[in-house]
Amino acid sequence: MTSHPRLNTKEVALTTVFTALYAILGFIKISPIIGLSPQGITAAAIVAPIIGILLGPYMGTLSTFLGGVIGLSLGALSYPSLAAGIPTAFCAGMISTKRRLTSIVTYLALFLLFAFYPTVGPAWLFPLNTWFQIAGLIILVSPLQSVAGENLNSRNNTRLLSGFFLTCFASTLAGQITGSLVFEALNPNATALLGNWQILTFVYPVERTIIALAAMLIGVSLVKVLRTANLLPSAIAFKKADPPQKA
Repeated sequence: MTSHPRLNTKEVALTTVFTALYAILGFIKISPIIGLSPQGITAAAIVAPIIGILLGPYMGTLSTFLGGVIGLSLGALSYPSLAAGIPTAFCAGMISTKRRLTSIVTYLALFLLFAFYPTVGPAWLFPLNTWFQIAGLIILVSPLQSVAGENLNSRNNTRLLSGFFLTCFASTLAGQITGSLVFEALNPNATALLGNWQILTFVYPVERTIIALAAMLIGVSLVKVLRTANLLPSAIAFKKADPPQKA
């Protein structure tokens, strides 16, 4: 949504608020990180794509990075969670600003690094683990990415919801890939990671779908509230009306 390079007071204020919110939500655990107890996936994962959509790829990335560092220093976030929020906001911002190629290259690079991480990547140990991440890549390389970017600027509720869901779905998977990549680096034990990949194969798809749905509902509601209060970033341009549907 945000493609304007200049910042105004409103955008700086929103960045500051979202940074603080991201750090605070890091204290609310919504799911355990298998193999990294007692750390968990936190509510910050839900707002990361929203931050990227509203603030754009650069300020959104900065916000999640600073909020993540604060959360990590306070013991709220783990290193995988810190790492996950940054590409989530970046990819969401790239989709919302219609930078199709950059979002694809970013996602693909992270995916290949994770899948083919030396000796312990799922491509070597359990390739089936990557099936849902490939689904996210398909969304990015297909026309669905363009549809998502367009629908994020719609005043039609159905289109706005679909734009948020597709964007949050693909970007939260980018974050999941990055968090898993950091997890590999911290735990280079092939036997342990084989068990993790097998367990997570059908766990993380449910987890990420729920996160995307929650982000969609919160994000759409937040956009409407901010729009009513005239607090949306100045570069967000909502259409006056959607073109009529063809019969």
